[in-house]
Amino acid sequence: MDLNRSAMLTLLAVLQLVRGQETLPCQSGFGESVYTAVVMETPVEGQPLLKVRFVDCDRGSVKLGVNESDFRLDGDGTLYAARTFRLDRKHGRSLTLWARNMERKQEWHTRVNLTSQMPEIVFPWRRVLVAGDGLLARVKRDWVIPPINVPENSRGQFPEDLVTIRSDRDRNGRLRYSVTGPGADHPPTGIFIINPINGQLSVTKPLDREDISNFHLRAHAVDINGNQVENPIDIVINVIDQNDNRPEFAHQIWNGTVPEGTRPGTTVMTVTSQDKDDPNTPNGMLRYKILSQQPHSPNANMFTINNKTGAIITVAAGLDREKVAQYTLIIQATDMEGNPTYGLSNTATAIIRITDINDNPPEFTTSSFHGDVKENQEGVIVTNLTVSDKDQPNTPAWNAVYRINGGDNSGRFAIITDPLTNEGRLTVVKPIDYETTHSFVLSVVADNQSPLPRGMNPSRASTATVSIRVLDVNEGPQFEPNPKTIRIEEGIPAGTSIQPYYAHDPDRHMRQSIRYSKIFDPANWVKIDPMTGHISTIAILDRESPYVRNNYYNVTFLATDNGNPPASGSGTLQILLLDINDNAPRVSPAEVEMCEKADPAGLNISAEDGDLHTNAGPFRFELANRPSDVRRNWSLSQISGDHAQLNMKLGYMERGVYEVPIIITDSGHLPMSNTSYLRVKVCVCDHHSNCVDMERIMAAGIGTGAIIAILICIIILLVLVLVFVMWLKRRDKERQAKQLLIDPEDDVRDNILKYDEEGGGEEDQDYDLSQLQQPELEHEIIKPMGVRRLDERPLHPEPQYPLRSAAPHPGDIGDFISEGLRAADTDPTAPPYDSLLVFDYEGSGSTAGSLSSLHSSVSGSDQDYDYLSDWGPRFRKLADMYGGYDD
Repeated sequence: MDLNRSAMLTLLAVLQLVRGQETLPCQSGFGESVYTAVVMETPVEGQPLLKVRFVDCDRGSVKLGVNESDFRLDGDGTLYAARTFRLDRKHGRSLTLWARNMERKQEWHTRVNLTSQMPEIVFPWRRVLVAGDGLLARVKRDWVIPPINVPENSRGQFPEDLVTIRSDRDRNGRLRYSVTGPGADHPPTGIFIINPINGQLSVTKPLDREDISNFHLRAHAVDINGNQVENPIDIVINVIDQNDNRPEFAHQIWNGTVPEGTRPGTTVMTVTSQDKDDPNTPNGMLRYKILSQQPHSPNANMFTINNKTGAIITVAAGLDREKVAQYTLIIQATDMEGNPTYGLSNTATAIIRITDINDNPPEFTTSSFHGDVKENQEGVIVTNLTVSDKDQPNTPAWNAVYRINGGDNSGRFAIITDPLTNEGRLTVVKPIDYETTHSFVLSVVADNQSPLPRGMNPSRASTATVSIRVLDVNEGPQFEPNPKTIRIEEGIPAGTSIQPYYAHDPDRHMRQSIRYSKIFDPANWVKIDPMTGHISTIAILDRESPYVRNNYYNVTFLATDNGNPPASGSGTLQILLLDINDNAPRVSPAEVEMCEKADPAGLNISAEDGDLHTNAGPFRFELANRPSDVRRNWSLSQISGDHAQLNMKLGYMERGVYEVPIIITDSGHLPMSNTSYLRVKVCVCDHHSNCVDMERIMAAGIGTGAIIAILICIIILLVLVLVFVMWLKRRDKERQAKQLLIDPEDDVRDNILKYDEEGGGEEDQDYDLSQLQQPELEHEIIKPMGVRRLDERPLHPEPQYPLRSAAPHPGDIGDFISEGLRAADTDPTAPPYDSLLVFDYEGSGSTAGSLSSLHSSVSGSDQDYDYLSDWGPRFRKLADMYGGYDD
């Protein structure tokens, strides 16, 4: 009954609404003034939240929108989450939607209230009927728990509840819940906690997606005894990205280059930046744009940038390095797909240098150049060619290359580019003769090392003319030909005229006279007339002279004009000397050796002739008739035209040197003969037919003079050795004589005597000296002691030294000293060297008595010291001091 009533009421309401629509006009506006929607606590980006209805009576002229950036309202009225955010669980979120009619300038509003609810996760079990006994059993469900989304950088109060975990077996809170995994009980620990009784999972601090993007936890349910009640379930917590990182460029300053004249659409370079936010969300999606360009020439938009890739591209023509060499661009990168309202931005600087191309040909600074050059000069600079080029200096587009394209058919000029100034140095590379050409007019062209772009023609200013004037100078006379060769027979008499050697003056426009002189004539064989240049001999020319080389004798002459200043030139006359038979032949070799016993093989000899072969061999050899023993001892047989064989007729000859006269005749025109002496050394030979006696030394050239010089040197050396030996003996005698007397150090005159030497130093006295003393013998007879000091007793028996008379003979002084020395060395009672020495004890047996008598005497006249004078000059001073004088 109630159901029928409700249906009737609904039908009446619909009929009434239809009727009202037929009568009421259309009104634009939202369907509701307030919309309420229940959504998840953390809506993700792009998630639809609700749909509103708007009545548009004007059909399409209304625009819908929302007044908050976290939401997006489509034209069909669907409200979306523009980014991931978190709703306040208590207060939710309110926002206003608007609709505008721009033509009628009308606006409508409606309000939307969003609330959230705490999600709950139930351990997935279900009840099924088990066949057979009809009992119900719990079977694990086969589905996956969706992940929990938590936005990063949350500013809510912590701990903040995320989800409730519950088991359907929980009765009266008897189960205990726990979570494990990274973020709970594994590092980083303490981020997530769970209420063990009600299963409320919470986060304790803000999360950072750039640090950890998701957490994998495992939830457990156990009873109060710790027994597992449910199988653990996996919980995935995704950290939802927030736009909390600005884009960062890889470089703050980017450098790029582009050639001038580049066509639009050319990529210059690519700038890149990174955003730490999620690249799969608008938070990490970057867009690029150019904020500014400096300078704005030729226009303010010479470049554009691909907003996604960051590639900078030329968009306008007119890049000219000569006008603008560099552009500076400010590049901006914005996330949120370039949304200027919500996106974060950063900037970088792009510096684009315009590189030079050869779009400016070199142009001469003037259309004509002038220069002067003296004739006969080479390597001199005539003039410098200057050009201007607007291209970048010191580049192939600026470096000039000059070439001559007219006016220099003989190739006498070249242009070298100065690398520093880019000027062209017009240089003479071949000497110029004024008498041939007085001037030159050259056409020169300037190019660059780099060719001009295709379609660009050189400028008319790239061509210029160079006018060169040749200056006449006084040139020296020239001999022709130079050198000149003439043929003359050697041996012509002095005074014979040879040939004139003329020189001419190349300066045809100057009337000048020429004088000749000789500057090189090593043998002084010729002379030249200074006025006419006629040459004649002043000595006999000899082809065999050492000044002749390969039959040529060279003479150099000098020709000098009378110009101002005078100029000169030299010429060489080559005299080819023709050979005549003016040299007699001679035997070769001049000395030979033969064994004293005849050798059937004999000895082969030849001949030498200073003339050429036409006046030399073949030769004729024969022995002279005198002396008479020549033909009796020797025989000579002709072997060939150049050789003959000498043999001994006797079977044996005495050792010695024999001179064998041999007559040799040449075959020249008017043959010449000569008797040449062959020195034959006859010697004792070994089994190899080689001389072995000492006479070889004599034959080698050691003469009587050399032997006498050697003997004199030996005598001088022996005399020096003898003098040295005598000097050594004399020095030894003087040394022995000095030892007989007192050493100069012991002389009492002008000397300081030391009496307190006690042996070694303190380090040598660190031992017991008593061990070094000789023990006293029991049966030793102790001789009576003399006068001694009572405060110092000697440790050993008194040594017995030889007694001397009061006045010994002077010749006995040396013997006395030697005997005292031997007695001291052989004394067995002498103490060791390092023992304590007693110097103030005089001993006994002194014939002079005690020295105390010197102190008791008033004048000393009672003492006799005259005998000291007999001891020599060293004791005469003592005799003078103490003896024989009352004063």
